[in-house]
Amino acid sequence: MSDSNSVSAFHLCAVRAWLFAVAAMIFLTLVVGGATRLTESGLSIVEWKPVTGVLPPLSEPDWQAEFSKYQQIPQYKERNSGMTLHEFKTIYWWEWSHRVFARMTGVVFLLPFLFFLWRGWIPPRLKMRLWAIFGAGAALGAVGWWMVSSGLAGSARVSVSQYRLAFHLTLASAIYAAVLWTAQGLAARTADAVPARMRITALILSLLVLLQIYLGALVAGLDAGLTYNTWPLIDGAFIPDAARLWFNAPWWRNLFENTLTVQFDHRMVAYTIWLAAILHLIDAWRTQRATSGALTLAVLVTLQAGLGIVTLLQQAPLHLALAHQLMAIVVLTTAVVHAERMSRR
Repeated sequence: MSDSNSVSAFHLCAVRAWLFAVAAMIFLTLVVGGATRLTESGLSIVEWKPVTGVLPPLSEPDWQAEFSKYQQIPQYKERNSGMTLHEFKTIYWWEWSHRVFARMTGVVFLLPFLFFLWRGWIPPRLKMRLWAIFGAGAALGAVGWWMVSSGLAGSARVSVSQYRLAFHLTLASAIYAAVLWTAQGLAARTADAVPARMRITALILSLLVLLQIYLGALVAGLDAGLTYNTWPLIDGAFIPDAARLWFNAPWWRNLFENTLTVQFDHRMVAYTIWLAAILHLIDAWRTQRATSGALTLAVLVTLQAGLGIVTLLQQAPLHLALAHQLMAIVVLTTAVVHAERMSRR
């Protein structure tokens, strides 16, 4: 940043370390959120209490009261009828952990931010960006409850809306990327020249990974990974029949509600990302610029694609599905760091 010189190197280093700590908290929250979704725990807490909700049930009557509330929603009645209190506690702890980590992330962001503002340690042009990130984080909490509410009493659903799930996860991932990019931007600059096409390709790869996370959330929300468990063919062909891909009306609903179309889109974007990462690596190798970052990204994208295929063929067991979601955030991390470094060259 052009005005970073107005802040000492030590103070910039402190701000950078704080942003990386925030990024680490978001990463952890994303991982726990993925586990919450895969264990179908997200509807176990049927109320949104931003302050008092930090405390879990502390006595057996409190647990019984929470369980009674859960027993009133469609998910329990249609999918988990007969669940024991012990089983309920398991899903409750997943959702409670996810909410607590999200709140802790907000605290880890806000309190040091206010301190750094007070001490004048943040470059002027960075202030509005950080306030925007904080605002997006606050909105994310509301979006999370909006998502959960789609599967509560009064709804015909036994799980949250895939529309809201995908929006919630993508917003969280975008906030994570913004924090990571900002932290990286405070590092020392390098004078190495990189062709503009490579900078653009690196940025496009980051955006494609974010799009793929959105599509992956749609797959998870529809349980689309439990169907069409063959590869490289899907529904008997590499490209399914158009009548099967587009039978819903209006046509755009197929992009979000047709399990075949959603899984097909997820596959096609995966192929696109892999091919783009390989071509980017070849370009970096030929120009001898940013080869380590391009190689790391290409390797991780390849591993993620392989893991996705294995997860699909095994019909998405919990350990593989969770590993696939975790690797998606690792790939996003690598893509964002690489793109930011390229932008400074």
